[in-house]
Amino acid sequence: MLPNVTRTYKNHHLDSTRWNLYRPRSNDVIITTAYKSGTTWTQAIFYELLYGDEAQKPDPDTVNVWPDADFNGLKKDALKSWLDGFDRQRYIKSHIPLDGLPYYEQVKYVIVCRDPRDVFMSLFNHVSRYTPEFYRMLNDPARLVGEPMPQISTDPREAWQDWISHGWFDWESEGYPMWSNMHHTQSYWDFRHLPNFLFIHYNDMLSDLSGAVAKLAAFSNIEVDSQKIARVVEATTFENVKQKALSLTNDRMASTFEGGQAQFIFKGTNGRWKDIFTNEDLELYEAAKKRVLTEDCAHWLEHGGAVS
Repeated sequence: MLPNVTRTYKNHHLDSTRWNLYRPRSNDVIITTAYKSGTTWTQAIFYELLYGDEAQKPDPDTVNVWPDADFNGLKKDALKSWLDGFDRQRYIKSHIPLDGLPYYEQVKYVIVCRDPRDVFMSLFNHVSRYTPEFYRMLNDPARLVGEPMPQISTDPREAWQDWISHGWFDWESEGYPMWSNMHHTQSYWDFRHLPNFLFIHYNDMLSDLSGAVAKLAAFSNIEVDSQKIARVVEATTFENVKQKALSLTNDRMASTFEGGQAQFIFKGTNGRWKDIFTNEDLELYEAAKKRVLTEDCAHWLEHGGAVS
């Protein structure tokens, strides 16, 4: 049995029905993550693989789209024009679980994942710095479907207890006030045998970026040699990706985050939760794992490594 769309994701950030505008191509790559799991990092790798050797490199924002985003000003007509008119190999971002994202056998899916506790710490830094202006945009009644997004607690433990204990959508039980993290991974994990699925773990990108770049290139049928891999690795170390982002003037980021672009790509480190979470907090995590994840998926999320 192949995956099918059985749910619609619409909230303050998402609208999965915008994928109805998408028409698959045989060399497409969809980078799909829950959030804060290495999405931007993986996009940077694809940018360097496809454009890094060019004398005049395009603006990264012009060669990639996020179709499910219903808040960033890209109206459906503009999205359709980009999807239909882009004449190079497309790598397209999504945050939609597999029960809401169309599946095509000719398309490659790169599923980027991370330990849920590390995801939360990165998400907390991200969302706790949303500006009042950005909240007004997210919750604009003219576009909002469902309840407005509430401001998360400034106490990370309180925010964690909300995030790990219930979901935004009726079928979720974690991820509030965004959307699921664990369910997102599990929805793809259930179909990990499919030949057009590649799972990449954040830990493995940290420990062996060269191996991750080579794996992504081979999976996506992008020709590379050892010299090109080395160049891409140098350009996409976490620190270099962050420094490149900080060097750009981005009015959208300035209006989204207190502190601007520096808060979108922050530390990139794992384990910060160890200094914050109590045993009670970790018990909530263990309960969520049992509710949402199979044992093999939970183990891989915590440790990374080969997917079997």
